[in-house]
Order: sequence, then C-alpha cells, then structure tokens
Amino acid sequence: MMKKVLEGSMAVAEAVKACRPHVISAYPITPQTHIVENLSQMVADGDLKAEFINVESEFAAASVILGASATGARAYSTTTAQGLLLMAEVLFNIAGLRLPVTITCANRAVSAPINIWNDHQDSMTVRDSGWLQLYAEDCQEAADMQLQAYKIGENPEISLPVLVNMDGFILTHAFEPVELFDQKMADEFLPPYKPEKYLSTKDPVTFGILAEPTYYAETRYRLQQAIEASKPVIDDVADDFKAKFGRYSGGLVDKYRLEDADVAMVAMGSVVGTMREVVDELREKGEKVGLLKVRAFRPFPKEAIYDALKEAETVVVMEKALSLGLGGILLNEMKTAFYGEERQPKMSGFIVGLGGRDIPNQSIADAVKKARSEKVEDHFVDLKEELIGIGE
Repeated sequence: MMKKVLEGSMAVAEAVKACRPHVISAYPITPQTHIVENLSQMVADGDLKAEFINVESEFAAASVILGASATGARAYSTTTAQGLLLMAEVLFNIAGLRLPVTITCANRAVSAPINIWNDHQDSMTVRDSGWLQLYAEDCQEAADMQLQAYKIGENPEISLPVLVNMDGFILTHAFEPVELFDQKMADEFLPPYKPEKYLSTKDPVTFGILAEPTYYAETRYRLQQAIEASKPVIDDVADDFKAKFGRYSGGLVDKYRLEDADVAMVAMGSVVGTMREVVDELREKGEKVGLLKVRAFRPFPKEAIYDALKEAETVVVMEKALSLGLGGILLNEMKTAFYGEERQPKMSGFIVGLGGRDIPNQSIADAVKKARSEKVEDHFVDLKEELIGIGE
C-alpha cells in the first residue's frame, strides 16, 4: 500500500475504484462533484472498468443504481443536500428492495436560505429510509468506509444499502495523507458481488410487486430485523479490515479516554477531531473528560453507547442537525440508550456548526463547562444575538 497526500474527494474516488463497481451514476452538485469527476477520469483513462452514466437529476442517479443493482451489478453514486432529498423516494425503494448499493453523501446544509457548507441536516432527514448510515471523521476513514460499506451491505444476511457520510468541504476538499489500497488486497477483502436473486431473462423474477395489507407489515418487520442484525456485522467487518489493512476505521462507536471520565462528549463526523484536542487540553488541566464517536447512526448502537457511557456522570452531545419542533436528533436518540436503565447520567445537548459555522476549541470547552453546572437541551452554540433580536 502507498500513502499520498490527496484531496478527500480523490481519496474516496480511489477507494471506490478499488471496490470495482460495475455502474456509477453521476449528477454534479457541490461539494460532491470532485468525487464523480475523478471517477469519470478513471473510467475514461481505462483505469476503472465501469459504466459511467451522466444523468439529468439526483432522482435519476438513484434510479440508475437501483436498476443496476437489481440486475446483479455493484453500483455506486454520490450526492449532497437537496440532491439527497431529491433521491428520497428512490432511497426508500432501494432499501425496501434490499439492494446493497453504496452512496457517498458529502454532508451539506439544506436550503433555505441557500447554503453550500457543512452540517448533517441532509442525511438526518433520510434517517428512516432503511439505509445504514456511517459517518467519517477524516479523509482516511471516508475512504476506508467505502470498502467496508459494500462488504457490510452485500452480506447475504443483511442485504442493505449504505450511506457513507463525509463532511462537505471540511473533508471533501481537504488534503490529508491517505493510504491507498493495493488492488489485490482490496479484492481479497471485498470479493465480487454475487447476489442470490437478480433480474435475468434466464431466470425471470419480479422485484417490488404490490404488497397488500396482508403482506406489507412483514416486509417492514424483516427490514427492521436486518438493520438490527447489521450491528455485529459492522463490528466484524471493521475487525476484518484491520486484520487486512492494519488500521481500525469502522465499527459502531469509538472511545477516547473514557476509562475514568466523569464527563463524556459525544459527536459524529469531522468535529470529533477537534473534540479530541479539547479532551487532551482539559485532561492537562486535570479534568476527567472523554469522548465517544458515534460512527454508525443507523443502525443506532444503543447497547454500545450505554456500555461506553454508563459510568459517566455528565454526557455532552454536540451535533450538526436538529429535528425542527423537537430538537437535537442525536441527543434524543441517545436518551433511548438509557431509558429504563439504572444508570442515568445528566445529559445535555448542543447544536453546533449549522451551515458550516466554525466550531473552535473554546466553544467546545465552554459547552463542557456549562453542562457540568446545569442540564441544557438544544442549546445553540455561538448564536449572534443581534441577528435574532434577543433582548429586544
């Protein structure tokens, strides 16, 4: 394997190439465009043998990979923000048909107002579509997750699509040292896709037929069971990946300095890197602070979260999305991990980084300080009061 300094989008494109997809659908939208631009060049140069299809919309992009996967092909696409929302109808169909495609989402704020910078409101909006969702902290992890996503989704006992999330611009346009994949090793880790059932004139079958009330509930039950069953598979694939490539960049959650922590911070995505620095800074001051990275948001790893945080006195959830009319999505789902349990830490939630707003170390440290003194929910960090009329 070889290490190079690459833009995050290029690193993902290199990883996708190593997965040997048969069909790639592409519709440009900032900030994911560089991924498909690089893939198109690979196909044009003959470095990747795949059908590269330029489509007229994100709805079409999702429809193309649905059809391709139904015929037994390994299929890939990428999108962001409004593009992901335009795919929503097809996303539900892909999951319901149990087609293990992979889409990379370059997370971006949802309009209006128009904003092309990063937060997690796009992927959070489709969290109930039946897709597994993984969140990358850095460019290496975003690349590594591509191979793991296919291996997880194509497991015959799972057979589910996977959305790999990487923060727009922060990761897609960042240059970092990334270890590229040796194709032989990638092939050993991720063998060719061989589904048990697929559309073929030699053995005709029907996908997606009408399900009357007599049958529909059973299909949703089995989909739910498959998503729950993916939890140990996600961890097992991460272990297999480490055994093959020498690094652990998968699994449901990651723990950092939590062993004796009385305050545990929780987050997803690239902000985790900044939060590690804050943990170290606060530790140097004698504060027992740790960090839990939630890498898999679907399936939601309730058991792993409880096990990691059950000894903490205070939990500080920091997230880049909210359910309007309710509040922090991750915060409220975190509460389910502790519902009915004997251990109930004080849990506070902070909304950060919406629309790409910077999240400095001091803001994170201030959130920890505030959570120590009081329980807060859905506290918007670093609001500009003059813009919202507070105090008038």
